Amino acid sequence: MKKPKLSFWQILNLSFGFLGVQIGYSLQNGNTSRILEALGADVHSIGYFWLAAPLAGLIVQPIIGLSSDKTWTRLGRRIPFILLGSIISALAMFFMPNAGNFTNILPPLVFGAVMLLLMDTSFNITMQPFRALVGDMVNDEQKNLGYSLQSALINFGAVFGSLLPWLLTKAQVANVPAVGEKVADSVIWSFYIGGAILLLSVLWTVFRTKEYAPKEHALYNNINLEAAEKKEKSNIFTLISNAPKIFWQLGVVQFFSWFALFLMWVYTTRAIANQVWGAEALDAKSLGFNEAGDWTGVMFAFYSAIAAFFALLIPTIAKAIGRKKTYSFSLLFGGIGLISMFLVHDKNLLLLSMVGVGFAWAAILAIPYAMLSSSLPAEKMGVYMGLFNATITIPQIAAGVLGSTLIALFGGSPIIIIVIAGISMAVAGLAVFFVKEKTELSH
Repeated sequence: MKKPKLSFWQILNLSFGFLGVQIGYSLQNGNTSRILEALGADVHSIGYFWLAAPLAGLIVQPIIGLSSDKTWTRLGRRIPFILLGSIISALAMFFMPNAGNFTNILPPLVFGAVMLLLMDTSFNITMQPFRALVGDMVNDEQKNLGYSLQSALINFGAVFGSLLPWLLTKAQVANVPAVGEKVADSVIWSFYIGGAILLLSVLWTVFRTKEYAPKEHALYNNINLEAAEKKEKSNIFTLISNAPKIFWQLGVVQFFSWFALFLMWVYTTRAIANQVWGAEALDAKSLGFNEAGDWTGVMFAFYSAIAAFFALLIPTIAKAIGRKKTYSFSLLFGGIGLISMFLVHDKNLLLLSMVGVGFAWAAILAIPYAMLSSSLPAEKMGVYMGLFNATITIPQIAAGVLGSTLIALFGGSPIIIIVIAGISMAVAGLAVFFVKEKTELSH
């Protein structure tokens, strides 16, 4: 029996909480390097702190996926994890920018690193079930729409989260740390506002979404519950060995995509500070550096806005030229955008470089999940989505470990690292052509 067709609003409600999660995630992406440098980290070691995110995801997401596959409560199977993760995420966001106020517990840099790890872990607890929730609830015909709407919500959230410090600065909130403080008020209040919105948007999904009960879920996905219970003994290693081929093929694309994204998130602030503001931004507490930090948020908001609107076009474009070509061309445009930053010394022109990044980001958030979910067994959707997250976290770990080596190799020039990110994104675009979709295999 096929899953029922959902209305546009039902599909939107499934992922609405991701709007708030992405506001928090974007605040983290745009401001973590800025906060950590202010707390005492230097640009050569900053990539190691960022390893918290992928390490948390690598460990947490498969566990959450496996647990949510087996969980059935009055709230559902995925929603309890989404709710728990959002509460912890909001608390970590409230504490992170105030790391300098807890010196009686831990040194500021250590406290900041601990909060970053906690924030990343809880973001992963929240995000992973959202991917599986769409796979659970949406039929194959609507999956392009389901994941594209999720991508659009993610990017609308990213626009707001990335712009928030800049908007608060325009509203006359201090953009330079007060005497004796380490982090500017504009950043601190951004994290407060982002954490509150995260909780509220997740509560919207919690109260507006009713997951299928076990019998309904089994009926819609042609699962024999008794047989599924007997098979339940399979461990993570068995699941990995039995993963469909497309899991690995998409994994190669993901590796080069996320290697590029990690380098961009970590090094953009320092790269544009050197490239555009120059000597005015050498000190991490200087006005020039904080202006570069705000402009990084504007750039990230701009590519997220492009991605939000492009995500809504993906189902139509994919229907016309196919998912693979849509995915590949988007990644190639992203690579060109990143490489072009090497030639730009005007902050406003940097926004043009972000157009291609927006196309790539929209495709990365939607297309691989739509392609993969159609090839996964419904009773193991959560754990496989969690395992697939390794194709996001492993490249980020590699980029974090290699980042300091690369920056030293190229004379401490962060803009060269952005060029390397662009090349990696272009390689990902070419790798898409080696992916074999379920529809191709059936011909």
